[in-house]
Amino acid sequence: MEVILLERIAKLGQMGETVKVRDGFARNFLLPQGKALRANAANKARFEAERATLEARNLERKSEAQKVADVLGGKSFIVVRSAGETGQLYGSVAARDVADILAAEGFNVGRNQVDLNNPIKAIGLHEVVLHLHSEVSITINLNVARSADEAERQAKGETLTSADAIYGIDEDALRPEDFFDPNADRDEEEEA
Repeated sequence: MEVILLERIAKLGQMGETVKVRDGFARNFLLPQGKALRANAANKARFEAERATLEARNLERKSEAQKVADVLGGKSFIVVRSAGETGQLYGSVAARDVADILAAEGFNVGRNQVDLNNPIKAIGLHEVVLHLHSEVSITINLNVARSADEAERQAKGETLTSADAIYGIDEDALRPEDFFDPNADRDEEEEA
């Protein structure tokens, strides 16, 4: 299906371009969201008549997103979650959780603007990309820890999931021979 884009869409095209997309993508996303119109003579004339209004609205949205990006860009947020001794979270931190954390700090960001390919499932420092506008993207840092004290230690660069941090063991001194005997299987075979 051919559509006329009403705004810039990443990996698809600029405002006003006529592009060919799959029917389902157009019917289920572009048309209902108001991001495109079907490409026919009537809609082309309608787009040309409303072009100045659409460009002004797009510029306004971009400037608002840029203001938020200037304040939010590079900030770090602490997320406290329950986790096991190895640093594996009992749950996960998903895009919805990131949006809720930002809302608690006073930033209005929707979960569809959070670019998190996979949920965060381990404690540590994680970078998350936010797409505030089709032309404005920023990165924030999430410090996922078991407590605020742990988050502070993590922010200073301390590793909390290594064997040394958890058990007081020097990982460099560990050798496989310390845990199993490589000759144990041979002894059993010789006895048989």
